[in-house]
Amino acid sequence: MSNNKINIPFNKPSLIGKELDYIKQAVRSGKISGDGAFSNKCAKLMQERYNIKKVLLTTSCSSALDMSAILINIKSGDEVILPSYTFVSTANCFYTRGAKLKFVDIKKDTLNIDENKIEEALSPKTKAIAVVHYAGVSCKMDKIIEIAKRNKLYIIEDAAQGIESRYKGKYLGSMGDIGCYSFHETKNISCGEGGSILINNKKFIERAEIIREKGTNRNKFFRGEVDKYTWVDIGSSFLPSEILSAFLYAQLEEIETIINNRKKLWDYYYNNLEDLEKKGFIRRPIIPEDCTHNGHLFYIILNNCKIRNMLLEYFKSKGILAIFHYLPLHLSPMGKKMGYKKGQLPVTEKISSCLVRLPLFYGLTRSEQDIVLDNLLKFFL
Repeated sequence: MSNNKINIPFNKPSLIGKELDYIKQAVRSGKISGDGAFSNKCAKLMQERYNIKKVLLTTSCSSALDMSAILINIKSGDEVILPSYTFVSTANCFYTRGAKLKFVDIKKDTLNIDENKIEEALSPKTKAIAVVHYAGVSCKMDKIIEIAKRNKLYIIEDAAQGIESRYKGKYLGSMGDIGCYSFHETKNISCGEGGSILINNKKFIERAEIIREKGTNRNKFFRGEVDKYTWVDIGSSFLPSEILSAFLYAQLEEIETIINNRKKLWDYYYNNLEDLEKKGFIRRPIIPEDCTHNGHLFYIILNNCKIRNMLLEYFKSKGILAIFHYLPLHLSPMGKKMGYKKGQLPVTEKISSCLVRLPLFYGLTRSEQDIVLDNLLKFFL
């Protein structure tokens, strides 16, 4: 790529507020291991803002999902229903504990799990439904919760992309038994690598603290509830350092500024792509009336895979990094080992081959967006 070409990345981390100041404070406090002052501030802020019974910071959303699988006692022979159109962590956490994965197709509008196909995937061995709120837009949680209650199933919300988004006024991550957030550098609120587990079912709170602390009752010791701590359960070290928590807290303090900025960027793409959609070249995201999104990502859906790939190459030639998203898990080498075959989840397969994500991050300028949009128009017209 020549030096005179525009370079617009897909994502770029940003300093929003007091990130560096808080990191200095954390270091000078003499404690940079996990669960210090900034970790506690982050957890308290999220508990209160999102109406969660207990929030614990983790090293990633993947770690939060791993904890979820342990908490609901997933074991060999259990079955978990989930979409194939998701990141591998949604599946790995259950599969590594012996569960059979029952992949369900997604909906054409939101690209979320099709709630009308969940019941046909049920069996006496089903233990949980793992929902993924794609692009920060909620799944149809009313029906999914009703199905789960009627069949005595747990709901795990993979809300990695969903912080600040709502469904009928309720925040994503607050409706299932357990929710999981990501603070990876590509997410709205970031500390580079990080996550949190949101405990909404109070019976999991005490054990979650133990699992997160290597299977020990160390938190009880620090609270003075026991005079020494010891190994009491399975677990691992899921705590992020105070340096990451300090960075995260600064971002959480500015969450409304960040979300508003991203939603303006999202709206600008959406409003300026109406004509291309009317002409049949693309399809824009669809946001149901009962959903409030967070501007996490902006995608377009092309008519076929060939056009999608041509567009990605065209953008690349212009110095613009637009990318596709998930490869369906049921068609991965691991999915094929489980017996899944092409054609079983047609909507998932079609969407995966036709979707393009446009650059969207805090700090993306209007002129950069105009370059993306102008090149998109030139490609089609």
